[in-house]
Amino acid sequence: MQKKVLAIHDISCLGRCSLTAAIPIISVSGAEVVPLPTAVLSTHTGGFSAFTFRDLTEDMCPIVNHWKKLGIHFDVIYTGYLGSVEQVAIVKEIIRDFSSSDTLVVVDPVMADSGEYYSLITPDFAVGMRELCEMADIIMPNMTEAAFLLGEEYKEHYNAQEIEEMLKKLATLGPKKIVLSGVSSDDFFRIGAAAYDVSSGIVSYALSEKIDGFYHGTGDTFASALIAALTRNKEIEEATRVAVEYTLACIRRTHAEGTDTRYGVDIENEIPTLMRLLGMI
Repeated sequence: MQKKVLAIHDISCLGRCSLTAAIPIISVSGAEVVPLPTAVLSTHTGGFSAFTFRDLTEDMCPIVNHWKKLGIHFDVIYTGYLGSVEQVAIVKEIIRDFSSSDTLVVVDPVMADSGEYYSLITPDFAVGMRELCEMADIIMPNMTEAAFLLGEEYKEHYNAQEIEEMLKKLATLGPKKIVLSGVSSDDFFRIGAAAYDVSSGIVSYALSEKIDGFYHGTGDTFASALIAALTRNKEIEEATRVAVEYTLACIRRTHAEGTDTRYGVDIENEIPTLMRLLGMI
């Protein structure tokens, strides 16, 4: 039976991130992606000015109530950008109402990067996001988000021991597995992600070469590819590797094309790469 993935995220019309990344990438796995938009923006908030923003908080509950009447079941609930503490409360209720024993809850605590909160996000938002992470089976913060979730100061450089200590601290929030993205250390001289399976105690790494430049939307590209792999029943170590390799392929192509990175990475032309990584071709 075809799986249903609920993707709770914003729609940034330009910039290849959030739902415009999640829908095509996760759909490659063969799953149906059911979007629940949290906001509509003309562009994402990084690198653009004067963008438009429409909050969709008032629309979320009526949409969800309709789904309840239809008796919809979700195999995966994936949460991304949430614009307010009120939306966090709504999503917590969604998880309670739609989760069953076979539902995988994955939280990407989208709120910060490079040591700073995103535009429109306030520091007290981290408190609500921490509570949401407590309800998740898997969380996948970047290094900045991980530090903020733990109430710690973000550092530009972490060694391998500090990364693994951070993973174990994040496990105390309650998730069974943690995937930490944007992992970079002088111990590795590479960049990628670290995964921690709480039940086995195993920490694994999926690392790649560093490519010059800053590429918007790669966090959502990574998260969506990870979800795609999980819906294909990949274990967390393998799913993390798939996500890193696909994201790297998109970055490498975008870098070679020399296009404006504000518009995100070229996810479309690397779909065959993702299909190969998922074992579909």
